[in-house]
Amino acid sequence: MTSELFHTKKGKLVEVPAPLAPLADTHGHLTSFRSLDPAQAVARAALAGVRLLVVPVDPADDVPDVPAFLAWFADVRSRAADLLRDSAAQGDVPPVFAGYDDVPDLIENTHIVAGIHPYGAQRFMDDPSVRARLEALLALDACVGVGEFGLDYGPWNKLAPDVQIAAFREQLRIAHRHGLPVELHLRDAVGDEQAQAHADALRVLAEEGVPQAGCDLHCFTSGPDVMEPFVELGCRIAFGGAATFGRSDDIRAAAAACPEQLILSETDSPYMAPMPLRGRECEPAMIAFSVARLAQVREEAGAAAQVRTYEALWRNANRFFGLV
Repeated sequence: MTSELFHTKKGKLVEVPAPLAPLADTHGHLTSFRSLDPAQAVARAALAGVRLLVVPVDPADDVPDVPAFLAWFADVRSRAADLLRDSAAQGDVPPVFAGYDDVPDLIENTHIVAGIHPYGAQRFMDDPSVRARLEALLALDACVGVGEFGLDYGPWNKLAPDVQIAAFREQLRIAHRHGLPVELHLRDAVGDEQAQAHADALRVLAEEGVPQAGCDLHCFTSGPDVMEPFVELGCRIAFGGAATFGRSDDIRAAAAACPEQLILSETDSPYMAPMPLRGRECEPAMIAFSVARLAQVREEAGAAAQVRTYEALWRNANRFFGLV
């Protein structure tokens, strides 16, 4: 049954929070799972109440061949549809939301964004085939944005900032030309109280302009002070599993302070599964836990009733990607 989708690492059943509106995962990788079947993950997301999934793909990393990727993507959705039909035959169907009669099912409302992660910035600048694949992906009807790209000054990226900034700048220009929104990956160095990656991104956005279609800070894991100048630019702020962690008071403070029209929800699956599933491989269905926590945090802070946060997260995601 839908309520039995998840167990902790120790095998304890975890009930899925009942969503108060359709759920949107604005950033859920399907190409990076270690053990999960992407089709099963899509089907499970539908059963948990997800009605919009946006999948980031990287032509410098996980899409070496665009036609092969398209065949894979079609197969994932086809098999997910088969799994949902099998589930329905056993009496388990996705939830129905009163007042949302025109919402498409998840299979037809799964889209992609395409961009070069900061780890691939050098390849993007040096290899014309990477750019060609990016342009091919951006031309697809299924593509609703450019991303994720940005700046990563963390311990796992060895590329110099100037290379990353050049790739960041160029992809912003591509987004401007295509009239598409962007999803930004911004990670500061460990212990960097000056948040230099965010500061450099602000400078480039000021110089190049925020795309008219919009800008989203994906997987936001900082506090209100870092968030504020991006909000002043009209950037969306996407919160995921990290907002549920025990020591994430600064992230929750940002979620509470984020203007209602700018807040988004995501999983960044397969990374950072929310509590109480932390340590598991994350998947789009787990957005149900993160959204429930965001709604609780915003209600406790006096920002909005829980149902209003649910409604805003759904509405904002659709508007950001031009789906309404």
